[in-house]
Amino acid sequence: MKDSANKFQSIISNKGSSLYDLSTENTVMLIFLRHFGCVFCQEALQDISNNRSNWEKEGIKLVLVHPSDEASGDKYSSQFGLSDIDRISDPDCKLYELFGLVKGSFSQLFGLQTMIRGFQVATKGNLPSLKQVGDGFQMPGIFLIRNGNIRERYIHKNASDRPDYNELIRCCAA
Repeated sequence: MKDSANKFQSIISNKGSSLYDLSTENTVMLIFLRHFGCVFCQEALQDISNNRSNWEKEGIKLVLVHPSDEASGDKYSSQFGLSDIDRISDPDCKLYELFGLVKGSFSQLFGLQTMIRGFQVATKGNLPSLKQVGDGFQMPGIFLIRNGNIRERYIHKNASDRPDYNELIRCCAA
């Protein structure tokens, strides 16, 4: 996606704030999630919840994008203590597409590496849901945005990738 203040102005969170305005106040960590029934999405939400206060102290504003309706976003965010942060509901995955995030291939979603890591994550308590809540083929990603410009990004190669959020923040701060 070519950085553009106009495009960021038209992206509005559930709290009525534009992505551009949020990025002029703080560095925005825009986190595109997988569907809520995915163990890797649950792991990401837990990671975000566990690190949130430290990131906010560093001036990071969290914004979640999810491929489901707003009621589901509220429900799952609440389970991880994240109901008060900005969210963007994108059930048609148009915003995912705008940011260059694609639908996963079979190997990205169900390959051996993904299956092994999925089993490891599930044994730690993040169990997959039989109900898919959102687009199960959509790949996730993370973008750090400041003053309407993307400063850093992490594009998942596999659904099972676990990004180093702190490293992303360090790269952006440098």
